[in-house]
Amino acid sequence: MLQFIIRRLAGAVVTLFLIGAATFFLFVAAPSDYASLACGRDCSAARLEDIREALGLNLPIAQQFWQFMSGIVTGRDFPDGHCAAPCLGQSFHSGDMVWDTIIDRFPTTLTLTAGGAICFLVIGVGAGMLAAYRRGSMLDKVATGASMVLSSFQIYFLGPIVLVIFVYSTGLMEDPKYTPITEDPVAWFIGMSIPVVVMATIFTAQYTRMARAAMIEQLAEEHVRTARAKGMSKKYVFFRYAWRGSMIPIVTVLGIDISSMLGGAVVTEITFSLQGIGRLAVEGAGSKDLPLTMGVMMFGAFFILMVNILTDIAYAYIDPRVRLS
Repeated sequence: MLQFIIRRLAGAVVTLFLIGAATFFLFVAAPSDYASLACGRDCSAARLEDIREALGLNLPIAQQFWQFMSGIVTGRDFPDGHCAAPCLGQSFHSGDMVWDTIIDRFPTTLTLTAGGAICFLVIGVGAGMLAAYRRGSMLDKVATGASMVLSSFQIYFLGPIVLVIFVYSTGLMEDPKYTPITEDPVAWFIGMSIPVVVMATIFTAQYTRMARAAMIEQLAEEHVRTARAKGMSKKYVFFRYAWRGSMIPIVTVLGIDISSMLGGAVVTEITFSLQGIGRLAVEGAGSKDLPLTMGVMMFGAFFILMVNILTDIAYAYIDPRVRLS
């Protein structure tokens, strides 16, 4: 298992380097004067030249690339101060270090992603397993029908409806907002409950159908039928043999979905006016703040790579044959 993890980590480092190179050269190839963007409207020629020198735009491209990549590992000096590693640059508009801005916004997106994943795994997989266990019953029909209805909803449609019902009309819930969990866990839970549930609803329907289909397929396998023929109870066979095999496709899709939830977080954060990574990426692109946009891209790539590594480890634990491939 250790060699398996080392191989995955080595591959992630190479992938992250290639993503950083592609991001940088797209930055360089864009037909824009970054010094002018950083300088603003009322910019003198002397100020423009100072900014160009501070950003290193007067250096050869290879040297600029080295400064960008080495800054991630060792840090980098700017006119306004030192940017400690991992340094992703300095925002053109706010003047803040990109890494500090991302870290300030990341807890909101992490709450949405982790909270949504826990909700749709517990509810979706649980409902799918129960539907497969009681196949053909009223519970099975209700779970299957509800999943088909919920799968047609979208965050930008379901979000405003939930806000109107639970916030603006009845006042049962407060307007969604992020409060750090270290300051007030209760306010954190209440403020993020609606966005998390709405985001999880879209995925819950998919996991209900997938868990049901995977479990039914496992219950038809030879080793499961053999265990039943030996006199083992249905409940024991269900949880001892069929459950673990049915988790393989679920874990595979889970890694992809958690990564895609970063993209879904953009819609969720804008719908509920939350200040997260997704909204930060939109703001950076809209204001042509290229260091900020590049930093969000690099951070998102790192986050997705880490999720994929954890998924591979979980997959290898469930199915040992993966370690040998």
